[in-house]
Amino acid sequence: MQSALWVSKTGLSAQDTKLKTISNNLANVSTNGFKRDRAVFQDLLYQINRQPGGQSSQNTELPSGLQLGTGVRLVATHKQFTMGNIQVTDQGLDMAINGRGFFQILMPDGSTYYTRDGEFQLNSNGELVNASGFPLEPGITIPEGAHSVTIGTDGVVSVVDAQTGDSTQVGNIQLADFINPAGLEAMGGNLFRETVASGAPTQGEPAQNGLGPIIQGALESSNVNVVEELVNMIETQRAYEMNSKVISTVDQMLQYIGQQL
Repeated sequence: MQSALWVSKTGLSAQDTKLKTISNNLANVSTNGFKRDRAVFQDLLYQINRQPGGQSSQNTELPSGLQLGTGVRLVATHKQFTMGNIQVTDQGLDMAINGRGFFQILMPDGSTYYTRDGEFQLNSNGELVNASGFPLEPGITIPEGAHSVTIGTDGVVSVVDAQTGDSTQVGNIQLADFINPAGLEAMGGNLFRETVASGAPTQGEPAQNGLGPIIQGALESSNVNVVEELVNMIETQRAYEMNSKVISTVDQMLQYIGQQL
């Protein structure tokens, strides 16, 4: 009966961590480019009291054996890189990737981070930067006096001079992609970092070689489905209650033995 207490304890711990994952998804339901996490469980080691296939006599064998589980554990939180909804903002520097790919962000230490958040602004030097002030890589500078900024689906950035009315190309946006985006390390701030699991990034032009085209004046919203998360929360709560009930039942059984013997 002591083992039943331990098994239920692992269940409580796993469901508690799953609820933390769900709460983080719901907290980021309005975060641009956020990708929801899914909790992944595995059962723990088994106590093999009778080996399946073992000889029960000279000419017979056990069809199933006797295997007692020792509980469950949370082994991973899997990032799901499905597309979020595209919301039109009509802001000239807002961009959404309609498909695969990541914007590249240059960090102060010279490393490159990756994001699906396409909400960009201009700093005092006219450079395209994210909300934290980190520049887009490769860098794009909008010249002073530009009347309007146009970003093509292929990533070509052009501006119209307010004085002459001439259109000038000022840069090309390059996207990066990974063979396993779920292996990226989430750094916060809507940023991801390359890892061994994600593989090395491959750069390319938008709308080419499997990369999605860029939509100007729009943002990709979070891919969190509120209804699905609420259902998962109810399911997690019920599983937690059932594991608690097992602990309470074992306690009553131990109490009965202590009183009767």
